[in-house]
Amino acid sequence: MMLKPHMPSIDDQEDGMVPPGLPAVIDAHVHIFPRSIFSAIWKWFDENGWHIRYQMTSSEVLGFLLSHGVKHVVAFQYAHKPGIARMLNTYMAAKCREFHGRVTGLATVFPGEDDAERLLQEAFDSGLGGLKLHAHVQCFDMNNDDMHRLYECCRVNKKPVVMHIGREPKSPAYRCDPYQLCSARKCEQVLQDFPDLKICVPHLGMDETAAYKKMSEKYDNLWLDTTMALAEYFPVKDVIDLRHYRTDRIMYGSDFPNIPYAWDRELKLLKAKNIPATVLEEILHKNAMAFFSLPFAS
Repeated sequence: MMLKPHMPSIDDQEDGMVPPGLPAVIDAHVHIFPRSIFSAIWKWFDENGWHIRYQMTSSEVLGFLLSHGVKHVVAFQYAHKPGIARMLNTYMAAKCREFHGRVTGLATVFPGEDDAERLLQEAFDSGLGGLKLHAHVQCFDMNNDDMHRLYECCRVNKKPVVMHIGREPKSPAYRCDPYQLCSARKCEQVLQDFPDLKICVPHLGMDETAAYKKMSEKYDNLWLDTTMALAEYFPVKDVIDLRHYRTDRIMYGSDFPNIPYAWDRELKLLKAKNIPATVLEEILHKNAMAFFSLPFAS
């Protein structure tokens, strides 16, 4: 599976609210950026992937989801180069304040940049709720010393880490090869070295979904999110049946707004999968509350 130019957009219908009959929804994987960076991301995806359907400002992104019935949003950024993390973290903290407790924002740093640990500590002191990293964009090795220092800062502050360290989707437009940097085996070493650090791997760890499923059953500090893995957009080599996963370690996320289909596509597909109500409650809000230490209650 690889990103390539002119991937299809799905012109599916969107509805105005979360599908009826679902329990309360926390979206645990949403992206916001300052407008100039968002514009660059839209251009990059137009050239190297799909056309992003929802091209909105950050405030519009957050307002859209909350007004459509999502109860709480977890918002991410990632620094694509050194020197911009403090600006992005300040921006994120301001957006969280704008939405009065309905948005939890995560910090970012560029692994290996000067004072990365101090920047991360500043972000935590400002109220941000964890650390978001993206190996495909930031080209870090999750097992090196720079990363260990960031893990330790998160551990000491009791903040979780969300890391896109699944190998897919890769692209020749990235500066590094995710297949060289990312593997379930390397993630397992982090889980063993930092057993009291909560780690989430998005996209169910595509394309090593079976390996990550097995690890989530073995390690209490590993969570997975569903983002884009349930949308029937990418071909998935392993059968994904969430009823057979460790259901207290799976979180719903949308990847909104950077998607080529309707915002509620995965919620509708989840509803159609005949998942027991108690499991849906775990996936749609309880697990995110536990992972991010959210005050929200259904």
